[in-house]
Amino acid sequence: MTDRIPGFATLAVHAGAQPDPTTGARTTPIYQTTSFVFNDADHAASLFGLQSFGNIYTRIGNPTNAVLEERVAALEGGTAALAVASGHAAQVVTLQQLLKPGDEVIAARKLYGGSINQFTHAFKSFGWNVAWADPDDVETFEQAVTPRTRAIFIESIANPRGSITDIEAVAAVARKAGVPLIVDNTMASPYLIRPIEHGADIVVQSLTKFLAGHGNSLGGIIVDAGTFDWSRDNKYPMLSEPRPEYHGIKLQETFGNFAFAIACRVLGLRDLGPALSPFNAFMILTGIETLPLRMQKHCENSQAIAEWLASHPKVAAVNYAGLPGDKYNKLARKYTPKGAGAVFTFSLKGGYDAGVNLVSKLKLFSHLANVGDTRSLVIHPASTTHSQLDDDAKTRAGAGPDIVRLSIGIEDKEDLMADLDQAMT
Repeated sequence: MTDRIPGFATLAVHAGAQPDPTTGARTTPIYQTTSFVFNDADHAASLFGLQSFGNIYTRIGNPTNAVLEERVAALEGGTAALAVASGHAAQVVTLQQLLKPGDEVIAARKLYGGSINQFTHAFKSFGWNVAWADPDDVETFEQAVTPRTRAIFIESIANPRGSITDIEAVAAVARKAGVPLIVDNTMASPYLIRPIEHGADIVVQSLTKFLAGHGNSLGGIIVDAGTFDWSRDNKYPMLSEPRPEYHGIKLQETFGNFAFAIACRVLGLRDLGPALSPFNAFMILTGIETLPLRMQKHCENSQAIAEWLASHPKVAAVNYAGLPGDKYNKLARKYTPKGAGAVFTFSLKGGYDAGVNLVSKLKLFSHLANVGDTRSLVIHPASTTHSQLDDDAKTRAGAGPDIVRLSIGIEDKEDLMADLDQAMT
């Protein structure tokens, strides 16, 4: 026996998993079932009353999903996690626990285009309001705080530009305001950044991207840092007030430092229903086992290709935090010493038309709306992922009309450079 804390690569393979007690299967089985048999009436009642933990119905929880949840919580340094059907679902379920109609979330302007759309339009139907702040100017977060503010939301590495957010500075604003900091860690993965170590109270991710890593399974996850007091100021009644559907239980009082993860499961996932398929959980678990190896290769390739593009005669600009002259390089050295990520943007001297032409001529790069695949991917954000924004909003989000986004895979970098070069001729 040893008291040694396992390293990241060991956790990526082993956290949450044990050989199957019935069959001895070493790989976590796919528990492809809708429901689970109760021992007796008392056992069923205790499960439904949150008096004991166990399996009821796969919409609420599943043994395959549970291994995934424990593994990602371990990798992120959280107390508990909840896996859901997509990254967007993770954001909805998270904010449902925090916001009532009329409440506000402060969000960084530099977000994935789909998140900007979700926050701007879809959340209006819930009566949730959004105040936008500039992640390059932390004072704008403080200026946006009002008595109705209930959370601050940022991306650790922002999509599409790959800019680095000063998590600790924004966390200080959140603490002063008495609200939780939510960090979308999709673009970094816990291999590059563990936001909880820098002050995040909640981490959300699209499991679809780097954690799964192979472009074959959708999923999202919510990680509870266990750091926030949900009983303060009565701002969060979903967690601090008695829950009538659970015989008056107060979730914060009963579940302590993993109360938020419980709330997301028994108040969010139970009623909204964005359950993750056990098969997808199995696929994502398999992907996570190689996360450290893949991220090393992603970052090595990205650094080399960004440097090569920066010296290319047809390239107007390269936006990659790993480059010494980049405006986010100092933050990258602080937050991502293992590498500045695998997603970045660049623009060609021919502007919009040259960017569209490049995307159409690439052969090895796949033109599609995803990142974090083993394969290298490309997209023109202004005409796709950020097309719902006006030109000013596109530019603020780092998706101006001349921008091309790359997600660098794990192929041989020389082949990727050759593909880019032929597409620019």
